[in-house]
Amino acid sequence: MTSPVLKSNYELALAGPVGSLDGYIQAVGGIPVLSKTEEQRLARRLRDHEDLEAARELVMAHLRFVIHIAKGYTGYGLPLSDLIQEGNVGLMKAVKRFDPDYDVRLVSFAVHWIRAEIHEFVLKNWRIVKVATTKAQRKLFFNLRKNKKSLAWLSDAETKAVAKDLGVKAAEVTEMEKRLHSRDAVFDPTPDIDDDRNFTPAAYLPSPNADPALQVEASDWNDDASDRLHEALEVLDERSRRILDVRWLSEDKMTLHELADEYGVSAERIRQIEVNAIKKLQTAMAA
Repeated sequence: MTSPVLKSNYELALAGPVGSLDGYIQAVGGIPVLSKTEEQRLARRLRDHEDLEAARELVMAHLRFVIHIAKGYTGYGLPLSDLIQEGNVGLMKAVKRFDPDYDVRLVSFAVHWIRAEIHEFVLKNWRIVKVATTKAQRKLFFNLRKNKKSLAWLSDAETKAVAKDLGVKAAEVTEMEKRLHSRDAVFDPTPDIDDDRNFTPAAYLPSPNADPALQVEASDWNDDASDRLHEALEVLDERSRRILDVRWLSEDKMTLHELADEYGVSAERIRQIEVNAIKKLQTAMAA
């Protein structure tokens, strides 16, 4: 029979690290650690009978280890609650895949899954632009941050030593070090910053209409096209010109059926007149 205090701790831990993080950590700390025999018994119930209650007890008993691992990643500037939640996802994946017949404690098996989920979360959220995409880059990202003893740039000898230890090229170490030292820049200007201090990337983009020569060229082309259109319209008879005007050039456009009623012909006849008028316009403007 579960005690009321222990039951309360289970319920709070199940809710996840939302609200009071300290309260969550305290509740998780109140959940007893399983013995090896209890752990194997629950793992076999889950494996052989798909007992979800056994899976729940395994997860709950190991939440304290997730917190311990997540605290090691607080140096990346990400909320501890988010790191814990991602680590809990890794723990649940580990519980699902755990096989008690290998005679290995669940915590030893789960640590790799917990770290993998936290690593993925850190890489996705540490920068807007990903700093590591390949397996080698991910390994280099975490190990380089851990191995750097100061904020200073690595010397040539230190770079080569790190590259040798991690089994990568020195150039890859230098590139990752540049990424670690870089910062995300706001693209658009910030409204509460004075214009003379607004050095965001957006301020340096050229306007597509900034070239005076292109502006004059576009204006001349539009004027010429407008003149040729008016000249071409004079070639048409009054009815064709009006049909094109109310069908294409006027704001208050008319339908084929409305024009058909006005001229006492079929809508198909109006469509034919419209098509022929457009062809005459194209011929006249191309001349």
